[in-house]
Amino acid sequence: MIGISKLYCGGVEPSDVLRYGAESGKLPSHLLQFSKDKRPVVVWNATRRCNLKCVHCYSNSQNIQYSDELNTDEGKRLISDLASFGCPVILFSGGEPLTRKDLPELVQFAVDKGMRAVISTNGTLITKEKAAIFSKIGLSYVGVSIDGMKEVHDRFRGVKGAFNASMNGIRICRDAGIKVGVRFTISKRNFSEIPSIFDLIEREDIPRACFYHFVYSGRGSALIEEDLSHDETRKVVDVIMDRTRDLFNRGMQKEILTVDNHADGPYVYLRMLREDPERAAEVLELLKMNAGNSSGNGIGCVSWDGEVHADQFWRNISFGNVRKRPFSEIWLDTTNELMVQLKDKRSHVKGRCATCRWLDVCGGNFRARAEAVSGDIWAPDPACYLTDGEIG
Repeated sequence: MIGISKLYCGGVEPSDVLRYGAESGKLPSHLLQFSKDKRPVVVWNATRRCNLKCVHCYSNSQNIQYSDELNTDEGKRLISDLASFGCPVILFSGGEPLTRKDLPELVQFAVDKGMRAVISTNGTLITKEKAAIFSKIGLSYVGVSIDGMKEVHDRFRGVKGAFNASMNGIRICRDAGIKVGVRFTISKRNFSEIPSIFDLIEREDIPRACFYHFVYSGRGSALIEEDLSHDETRKVVDVIMDRTRDLFNRGMQKEILTVDNHADGPYVYLRMLREDPERAAEVLELLKMNAGNSSGNGIGCVSWDGEVHADQFWRNISFGNVRKRPFSEIWLDTTNELMVQLKDKRSHVKGRCATCRWLDVCGGNFRARAEAVSGDIWAPDPACYLTDGEIG
C-alpha cells in the first residue's frame, strides 16, 4: 500500500513510526505498513461463495455452497495460530464473507485473541443488526468495493441494484460507528470514475478510499487488456494525488491509498522532489520503511479450503494447507525454496527490476502480474510505468 495522504500530504511523519519502535504489535493501524518485523497481515478468504457476479473476481466466485471450506472450529484454530504467531491483522474476505453465518463468531474470536479484525465485502448484505453486532465486538474496519457510480458499478458487479445496496451498507456501518472505506479497482472500464469516487467520499463522509491497481488473477486473468497503459496509469496517480491534496487543503484529511503497484512509491517521491524537496526526503525515508511489495512476507493469504498463498491474488502456488500444518509453520518453512526467495525478492528479480535504483523502495513490485504475462515469476512487472530514465 502507498499512502498518498500519508506521504504526499504529510499525514504521517517518520517520527510517528519511530515513536512506537516500528514493531507491528505496538503500531496503530494507520502505521502498520511501516513495521520492521513484518509479521504478516493475513487475508483469510473465509468463503468462496458470493451473491454478485463481478467481472474481475480473483476467486472466480459463484452464488453456490462450496463443500471444501474451513468450518468454524478449523477457522478458530487458524485464528489462534495467527494470534500466537504475532500476526497483527486478519482480513476476512471471500467471495463474500457475510454469506458465512458464523462470521460474527469468528470476528469475536479474533478480537478476543488480540488481533485487529477487518472485513472486505461488497456491502450488499450489511444490515443494521449485523453492524450493531460488529460494532459491539470491536471490528476495526469494513472495506466496501465500489467500482464507480451506479451504472458502472452495477455493470461490473453483474447485478442491478448492487450500487444502491452497497451504499446502504456503507451508510449503515458509518452510522453504527464502524470505520468504513471504499475499495476501487482501476481498469480501462472505470478509471474515469475516480473523480466521482472522491466526490462520493466527501459527500457521504467516508474516511478512507483505497485505489487498487488491476491484477491479472481469477476472472481478471482474461482481462489483461483492460489494464491501463503506462501513460494512463501516471495520469491516474496524478489525479489521485491532486484530489487528495485538494481534500487536505480544505480541511478534510481523508485516508487515501493506492494498492498493488509499488511503482507508485517512487512516482510520488519524484513528484515531491519537484514540488517540495524537504518533504521529499521524509517521504523517501518512509518509503524505505515500507519496503515495497511484501507478498510472502508482510502479507499472506489463506484460501477457503486452507491453502496458503503469498497473497490473495497469487492462487496458482500453494505453500501448504492449514488443515495439515499451522500457518506459522508453513510461513517459516526454509525448505520451501520459493517461500525463502520471497523473503528476499530483491536478490532474484530480473531485467530492469534487478538494476532499478528503487528496488529497496518497490521490492520488485507484483510477482503475480509478472508471472501472468511472461510465465516467469522473477520477470519485471509489466505494470511498472516508471521510465528507464526514472529508474536510473
